[in-house]
Amino acid sequence: MLNMALLIALAMVGVALLLAAWRVLRGDTLPARVQALDTLYINSIALIVLFGIYARTSIYFEAALLIALIGFVSTVAVTKYLLRGAIIK
Repeated sequence: MLNMALLIALAMVGVALLLAAWRVLRGDTLPARVQALDTLYINSIALIVLFGIYARTSIYFEAALLIALIGFVSTVAVTKYLLRGAIIK
C-alpha cells in the first residue's frame, strides 16, 4: 500500500517538475521565472526525498539537503541581482 502511494506521489511531483520547468522556459517576466525556478528546486527536493523513501536508503536525503542549500543561496543571489543590479555591493 505504501509503495503504491509513493509511486503516485512520485508521478505527481514529476508532473509538477515538468510544469515548473515549462514556466521557467516560457515565463512572462523575469520575477515569474525566478519564482518558477524556486518551485523547480523545491519539487526536485520532494522528488529526491520520495525516491529515498521508496529505495529505503538515506543517501538521497543528504543530496536533498545539498540541493536545498544551493537553491536557497541561488534564489537570494538572483533576487539581490534583480533588486540592486549587482550581487555584491
